[in-house]
Amino acid sequence: MSLNITASQVPSAYSPILAQSPIVFSVFSSANASSSFYYTLDLRIWSGSRFDSGSAPRYSLIKYPNALGYGIFDISRFANSSLTNLALQATSSALWYTTTFNYNYQGGISGSDITLRAPIDPLIDGYQLFPEAINQNVSSSTFYPLLTSGPSTQSVLITDVGWGGIVTYMPGTDAGPTVSGSVDISYTGSYADGSTTLARKSMTIVSSSLNTSASISWYPTAPKQPGFPLALTNNGYDLTSYSIRGGRQINASPLRRVIGAEIKYNIVCPQYYDPIRIFWKNRFSQFDWLNFYLKSTETFETQQRVYQPQLGTWNSSTLTYNGYQSATQRYIVDALQTITVNTGYLPESYNEIMKQLLVTDEAYWMYDQPQNLVKPLTIKTNNLTFKTGVNDKLIQYTIAFDIGQPYKLII
Repeated sequence: MSLNITASQVPSAYSPILAQSPIVFSVFSSANASSSFYYTLDLRIWSGSRFDSGSAPRYSLIKYPNALGYGIFDISRFANSSLTNLALQATSSALWYTTTFNYNYQGGISGSDITLRAPIDPLIDGYQLFPEAINQNVSSSTFYPLLTSGPSTQSVLITDVGWGGIVTYMPGTDAGPTVSGSVDISYTGSYADGSTTLARKSMTIVSSSLNTSASISWYPTAPKQPGFPLALTNNGYDLTSYSIRGGRQINASPLRRVIGAEIKYNIVCPQYYDPIRIFWKNRFSQFDWLNFYLKSTETFETQQRVYQPQLGTWNSSTLTYNGYQSATQRYIVDALQTITVNTGYLPESYNEIMKQLLVTDEAYWMYDQPQNLVKPLTIKTNNLTFKTGVNDKLIQYTIAFDIGQPYKLII
């Protein structure tokens, strides 16, 4: 009887792992009927170089076999709790991990260690959606290797800044070698005279992808973002729209080449109201952007605590009080600031990213684009009726945010 341990389910390879959703390994050994049998998992999670796993935090898990003799491990709780940085703090908020499995029975008999993760792919702070399959490969996303859900047509102002995330790591192991490959982003610009130009940002990824800090890179999505490769005018004619498409090639056997769908950005004229530019962490742990073009309002709501001080001159020979003394005194006073914004009229294709906005744990208002100044936001709206183009010709949404900084600078 073979006592080897084998795997029947592992995360998909060659794409980032979404740590908020199940990350499942199912293992099996024919020794599972033995007395006191259980499977073991040695899990390591770390940042930095792919070769630093020896100094990584180590988690030891055990799992008793189910009725069919399999041990099913879900490491997502460990992975997600290790991803603590804000998405805005680091271009690439990612971690490496390795898993080594074995079994034990009769108080000490064990098999041979088996490591199930080659090539190593990074963990990122994202999530899958129902009804996607457990361990579904992120590369099945329409726009991959761009880490966004679109939509395929968006609008910007010529003065806007903005960036997105693209996968730039290459697979390998914690011992090497690293698989080589390339990542490129193509930009196609259209101008008022009907002319077009093409620009490409290419990156050959080898050594830099050994570090989690290079697993994901930011690329410009808006005209005023530093590094935007298209000219804003061509022979005196203004840029009117542009499209962005990502591609990724892994020089493995067989050769793996992914070219994502393009995203088109239409440049719109200045608006009657000053647009509110909001960006938020999406399901892939990178940022999506949206201008709220219609009317916005800000509210300022004070919050206070009061107490009743003792009035009068109780330490004097007679009791008196002064006319300016108050019987109600404020001792903690601050203000909660809220901004309510309205989208322009949107196509139905925006519904998906609006859902991701409502469930995000990280959102910002870029209130001064030339200076790159932001304010943190917390979604206040918790109920939104999504509309469809069939029933609603004009789709427009109103969303309220609490501004994450009070009026007073009190830390």
